[in-house]
Amino acid sequence: MVWLVRIAIANDMLIAVEAMRRVLVRVPEYKLAWVAYDGAQAVSKCAADTPDLILMDVLMPSMNGVEATRHIMSQSPCAIVMVTASVNRYAAQVFEAMSYGALDAINIPALGDGNGLLNKIATIARLIGKSSHRRLQPTAYPKSLPPLIVIGASTGGPQALLAILSQFPQDFSGAVVIVQHLDAQFASGFANWLDEQVSLPVKLASPGSSPQPGQVLLAGTNDHLVMRPDLTLDYDKQSQDCFYQPSIDIFFSSVAQHWTGKGIGVLLTGMGRDGAQGLKRLRQTGWHTIAQNRQTCVVYGMPKVASELNAAVEVLPIEAIASACIKFLPNSKLSL
Repeated sequence: MVWLVRIAIANDMLIAVEAMRRVLVRVPEYKLAWVAYDGAQAVSKCAADTPDLILMDVLMPSMNGVEATRHIMSQSPCAIVMVTASVNRYAAQVFEAMSYGALDAINIPALGDGNGLLNKIATIARLIGKSSHRRLQPTAYPKSLPPLIVIGASTGGPQALLAILSQFPQDFSGAVVIVQHLDAQFASGFANWLDEQVSLPVKLASPGSSPQPGQVLLAGTNDHLVMRPDLTLDYDKQSQDCFYQPSIDIFFSSVAQHWTGKGIGVLLTGMGRDGAQGLKRLRQTGWHTIAQNRQTCVVYGMPKVASELNAAVEVLPIEAIASACIKFLPNSKLSL
């Protein structure tokens, strides 16, 4: 029999290992590759036998899951999902692990449960191809609308977003809306994490909200963030068979269709191809578009596809993207 997905578990709690093992045996196509009981052991085992996916605990002895993720992604990279007792409680550690390349996070399933974990694994399997289901000038804009910066990110996105947003000053004249591939259960924690570290206010986009100057809105559910014809934001359950929820492509395309003001589209680090077609659509409607370069991406997937599609006006290192945005905005300077 050909196993579709080989999955490893790194967790020092025997009951958690057993709970995840029971979840995996429910799907014949999933094979348990190995179990590690601390981070150092996970790094060693991954180097010797790299699985398709690791379910990585955050807190472990010897070496924690964040540090283990950093080592694995630099030495023998593979898909990693952080699995912990409380994603919200350990949000800072989860986001740090994601900056090193972890794809997502979820709470440890209770014995006898596990549907959420199975759904997460199925999504990752499709993302990594292990599933059988298988320069234009910016347009003129009305004075009543602020310049809009839309950003899409996935693997490695939290740290990349922080690098950009931390350079925007308090009197920033643009409005910012972000779609980061992130499970809804800790979107609020992610917004709070960013809000504490940058000068602009960061909050979740709510239905009926609209982009405002000097404010950052973040997609906050597993439904797709979209822009409506009245230029307000909403969530839509369309395309639920889409691999990515929320989808950057769906959001970018809705913005390209409805936003009549000046705009800048940015596509950051991430596995897969989500956002590339949407970025191309933005460029075709007169937006200035930017893709992150290979050298500064944790995973050069989405920006690579965007470059291949000629969707990006500029391909830039992460540290240059904020200044590239600001030069298109009136009366804004980098925050030093």
